[in-house]
Amino acid sequence: MVSSDSSVDGELKRRVAEVAAALVPDGIVVGLGSGSTAHLFVEALAARVRAGLRMIGVPTSEATAELARSGGITLATLEEQPQLDMVIDGADEVDPELNLIKGLGGALLREKIVASSTKNLVIIVDDRKLVRQLGERVPIPVEIVPFGWRRTEKELGNLGARPVQRMTGTEPYLTDGGHFILDCWFDPTHDLKMLAPAIKALTGVVEHGLFLHMASRVLVGYPDRVETISRARQ
Repeated sequence: MVSSDSSVDGELKRRVAEVAAALVPDGIVVGLGSGSTAHLFVEALAARVRAGLRMIGVPTSEATAELARSGGITLATLEEQPQLDMVIDGADEVDPELNLIKGLGGALLREKIVASSTKNLVIIVDDRKLVRQLGERVPIPVEIVPFGWRRTEKELGNLGARPVQRMTGTEPYLTDGGHFILDCWFDPTHDLKMLAPAIKALTGVVEHGLFLHMASRVLVGYPDRVETISRARQ
């Protein structure tokens, strides 16, 4: 039996996903995110495509590609469409400056590559994802090369992380690119502007789930409304 809380959470996600799908104009190229809320967005977008919307999607994961294809959305690769008009994706945490933690769904590398290909990154979340400081509720996922991964784990520990290898049952979780993920808990008081490049500089690290100063706006689903928060111009 699905609990009433789960039902409410699902409704919040669906509502914000439908609002996001309604924002997509005809004739553009859209990056399609991964994760539960982004997948609801893809379903809502597919309904608009069946109703006549013309657009091309660039997926951030194999799961998203399969869902979009089954819904009738025309897909392209980032090589075919290197500049995207818009990217719509979810997030695991959002701070007041619209910095993000992403990657609990396992697609953070492709998500960041796709997000870097637009000036219009729209994030869709429910209100539980809003935090005062990143890292309050979820770890920072770090995608790493399997070869020598224990050394990379140790180096992350030297930066102050408490890394936990992500597993699928008794086997290491593998990303679409064949990499491991270490879910790293840091003290939320860490200076993210210093931490992000320090993680990225470690040998063996492919990418991390800190998306800093990338989102242009965030759609937040509340029980009674959907609000839009836009990032202040730098």
